[in-house]
Amino acid sequence: MRSIKLLIIALSCIFISSCIPHKDTIYLQNKGNAVNDTIPYNLSEVQKPYRIQIDDILNIRIKVLDQNNTQIFNPIGEANLNADSAERAYFDGFTVDIHGNIRIPNLGILNVLGYTAEEIEKMIEQKLLDEQFKETANIFVTVKLAGLRYTATGEIGNPGTITLFKERVNIFEAIANAGEIPLTGNRKEVMIIRQYPQGQKIHSLDLTDVNVMKSPYYYIQPNDMIYVKPLKQKSIGTGETAVSSISTIATIVSLAATTVLIFTRL
Repeated sequence: MRSIKLLIIALSCIFISSCIPHKDTIYLQNKGNAVNDTIPYNLSEVQKPYRIQIDDILNIRIKVLDQNNTQIFNPIGEANLNADSAERAYFDGFTVDIHGNIRIPNLGILNVLGYTAEEIEKMIEQKLLDEQFKETANIFVTVKLAGLRYTATGEIGNPGTITLFKERVNIFEAIANAGEIPLTGNRKEVMIIRQYPQGQKIHSLDLTDVNVMKSPYYYIQPNDMIYVKPLKQKSIGTGETAVSSISTIATIVSLAATTVLIFTRL
């Protein structure tokens, strides 16, 4: 009997440590550092303009009064009509090579590494005016990233590489498109592994804190890797919630009691 009591006490300790607290599963909590649950709009505008990196794919479109003169600059992609949006972007876009260059028909090689899309637009427009058109042509150049591509891995619903066709994507949108974080994922330490010219850096976000919206890493960037750590409760394996933990422990106690009873009769 004493052995059963000790076993129950031990299992109770495991139960307490194995349950995932409800507060660890809720996003955007007011943890006392915020005046209210709403972050002023101007405080969320902390994202700096994205600067082009190696392997980025640029979608470049050039418009003038006579569009027949720009066909060579604007790829149509007729050979890939059955391709999806991401594949089309790959074939029709301009990929930044390892030297930071892109090659545009008639304009030649342009180095775009470290420039913003707006700076590249002005660069191409000036080059067209100098070499191809006159100011009366009313040149209009648009440069966009061919989708925002990122990778989500770790304790997440559908890990993998995802491309979203938006200019700005926050961390919650990125995670939602990757299948959400299950109960066993650590929402308090979501890691953003980001590319910089000098190498990679790791940043951590607490998604349970409303102040995450003030973070300069709240909006993801192309080529980011999002890693969600598993909670320690997953390795214990006794259950994700109180109900599942109680059910598991009750089964173990029942088996233990039966075993002790058998040995007592022997």
